[in-house]
Order: sequence, then structure tokens, then C-alpha cells
Amino acid sequence: MASRFEYAPAPESRDIARLRPSYQIFVNGRFRDGSGEAVKTINPADETPLAEIVEAGRSDVDDAVRAARRAFGPWSRLPGRERGKYLFRIARAIQERGRELAVLESLDNGKPIRESRDVDVPTAAAHFFYYAGWADKLGYAGFGPDPQPIGVAGQIIPWNFPLLMAAWKIAPALACGNTVVLKPAETTPLTALVLAEIIAEADLPPGVVNILAGGPDIGQAIVEHAGVDKIAFTGSTDVGKIIQRSLAGSGRRLSLELGGKAANIVFDDAPIDQAVEGIVNGIFFNQGQVCCAGSRLLVQESVADELISSLQRRLGTLRVGDPLDKNTDVGAINSAAQLARIRELTDAGVAEGATRWSPPCALPERGYWFAPTVFTGVSQAHRIAREEIFGPVLSVLTFRTPSEAVDKANNTPYGLSAGVWTEKGSRILSMASRLRAGVVWANTFNRFDPSSPFGGYKESGFGREGGRHGLEAYLAH
Repeated sequence: MASRFEYAPAPESRDIARLRPSYQIFVNGRFRDGSGEAVKTINPADETPLAEIVEAGRSDVDDAVRAARRAFGPWSRLPGRERGKYLFRIARAIQERGRELAVLESLDNGKPIRESRDVDVPTAAAHFFYYAGWADKLGYAGFGPDPQPIGVAGQIIPWNFPLLMAAWKIAPALACGNTVVLKPAETTPLTALVLAEIIAEADLPPGVVNILAGGPDIGQAIVEHAGVDKIAFTGSTDVGKIIQRSLAGSGRRLSLELGGKAANIVFDDAPIDQAVEGIVNGIFFNQGQVCCAGSRLLVQESVADELISSLQRRLGTLRVGDPLDKNTDVGAINSAAQLARIRELTDAGVAEGATRWSPPCALPERGYWFAPTVFTGVSQAHRIAREEIFGPVLSVLTFRTPSEAVDKANNTPYGLSAGVWTEKGSRILSMASRLRAGVVWANTFNRFDPSSPFGGYKESGFGREGGRHGLEAYLAH
């Protein structure tokens, strides 16, 4: 009998994605070639081209903003119940095409199909359903009796949750009566462009939503365009600072959801096995490619050896490989540039004296891959404990008292999320009140709900997405 249980491959069919040879930008209710370059989007699991994207140029940004401006008046005057009907249509269509969208997301992004299927797509649909319900109730949201939309919203989203980030931004903007010009990340444009198909099939009035594929220059053009009234950006802290400087003094609205260096804090009374599952879910199942990844583990000194041993055993069972295999736990890194960044920081961790450990792991020969990695012997001065890695890399630090845990958790320029693992409810509440993080999970990690706000402090940005609070960024109250 084999000493280890082996899973037979269970691949999802690539054909379900219905990939087309080329994709166009979506402006004023129709698809057209952009005036920018034709580029290939790459499957990070094997480096093969998926499709050609004819990207937008600056003239396309002008056209999209003008279309959004023309559509704003009629759309904003439409009764909220009518706007809500469109959002309900989009939500139902996402559900109906969920399997296709999940496969497409895993092909373009590299994340396991299990995450795309069970998290990204359902949560994207849930956000449209949720904000459809708010569309005719804005006067009861707590932002005044007659809150008004801002106008044209320029929205720029990252590559780690392409469809979900689009839903986070588009749904509340439309519910509030705004129109949208959205730019997906240049490495993961496909699900946003299929969302444009869904929007067109929902008969949304032309110009209400415009989606432009392109690189940083197109994002810059959207930010700098005088016809855009509000910018919503999710991405790196460095780019967020550039955008903030660009908009300073302009009178235009801005919300930013930026980087993070989340602390996952485990006390000596925590259920170890449950905490280990939360740690794995917080940093390894998503390849660490989320801004709220629990990349710093703070464990109470008396249980550190036990927890690390249990964590290493669990990591030895993770399956790394084909993102379309339903058994895969850890998929591919999104791009060669991101893989180089991960390698740079992990090499720095070794050079600075931390101890590196990875489970035995055979990585595919082609594609962008990085094995789950744990660093022990980490100090707060190490780069791996200070800088956002955005990869499946965990830094372990220890503490003795709750106050020491708080001090170490808060010793970062970021403040996006944190986790607390303990049996004591009073300790959870005490820690949550002292941690400088926008979201604090208790005995879980990386749980999202459309009715709950998400956002950060300090260099993790400002403003909230999700929940009633997510409406505020799109209302002139």
C-alpha cells in the first residue's frame, strides 16, 4: 500500500472558457479595436499565449469619458429601482456563465480553479446582487436624505482578483447613478472584457460602462482626464501615491485600496489545527497574491514550535500544479515580473539570516512557479517582514504578551488587515481595538461578504469598498 494518498488528475476543460482569438475594448455600448498596440495575454502556468488584446490608446480614453459623460445624465435620473434591475440582470448572467468565467480567470491569472469557481465568481455575482438592492434605498444609507451621484468614475483594478475587483467597483458606482470607465490590469484583461459582453447583453444603456484594456499609460490617461470626477484605484502603494499627488488640489474624489503586510496573530489558547488551516488559507491557497494576505505570522512563544511543526506537515500535503486541476491547492504566479520580485525578497531573507523552509515540491518546467515557503528566525528589521512580497511566502515571528503582539503587528507602514486566533472573546475585542488594520478577522482569515466593508489605514489607502460604506465613495453628499 502506498504510504501517501495520491489524487488522480481532475482537470477542468479549457474549452469551457470559450476563448476567442482576439478581444476588443468596450466603448459606448459596443466593441471596437483600440488605437493602441495588439498584445498577447499569457497563460502564466505554461507561458503560452491565450488571446490577442487590441489595447486602448489615449484617444480611446477621450471617447470613453465622453460616452460616460453623455450617459451620466439619463442614467443618474433613472429611478433607483430601474438601475437595480440592470444590476440584477448582470448578477444573474455572471451566475449563468460562472463556469466559463472561472476557467477563464484561472487561465489568465494562474490561480487554482477551485478558488476561481468557489470564491471569485460567486462573490462577484453577490456584489451585483447586493448593490442592486441598494439602488432604490440610497436615501436610507446614512448619507443624507437625497444623496447624489458624483459623475464619471475612473476605475483601475489589479491582476490578483480581476473579475471580483471589477464587481467591487462597478456595482456600487452604478447603483448610485454614476457612469464608469474601467481599466483592468494589462496581464489579466479577459474576464473584464467578458463582463463587458454580459453588460451589453443586459442592455445597459450605451456609455454607462466602458472597459479599456491597456497598460499603465492608459491608467495615467484616465487619472489625468479632466472629464473624470472620481478615481478608484486598487494596486500598489507606490502607484497610489503617484495618483494622490496627481489629483491633489483638483477637487476630484479619490479612493485607494493599496498594499498590505497583514499579521496573523496566534495565541497559546488557539485551536492549533484550525489556526493552521487559517494560515494556509490566508497566504498559500491564493499564492499570497492578495493585498490582505497573512504574510506575517505572529505566534505566542510557548506554542511556536508546535504550530510551526503542524504548519510544515500541512504544507507537505499541498498540491502545486495545473490551475485547471480541481485538486490543485497552489497555482502559478501571475507574471515573470512578479516571480522575479518574489525571488528577490526571498533571497534577501536568506542573506539577512532568516531560515528558509519549503516542502518537497516538484514544480512544472514551464510557467511561473514558486514553492510555498516559510521563514523562521525573522526579525522586524528583515525585508521579508517589512515589504509586501505578494507571493506564497510566510515570515514567522514570536511574541510573549498581547501588548508585544500589538506592537509588532502595528510596526508596518501598512494597515489593511489582520487576524486574531484565541478562545477568549474579550481578547479578540481588545486586540481588534488596538490593531491599526481596516479589517480584523477572528479565528478565520480572508473571509469576504458584500455586506461588509473592506479597506485600510496608513499606506494601505483610504475609503471602503463593500457594504453600506462602499456607497459613500460614489455619492456627493
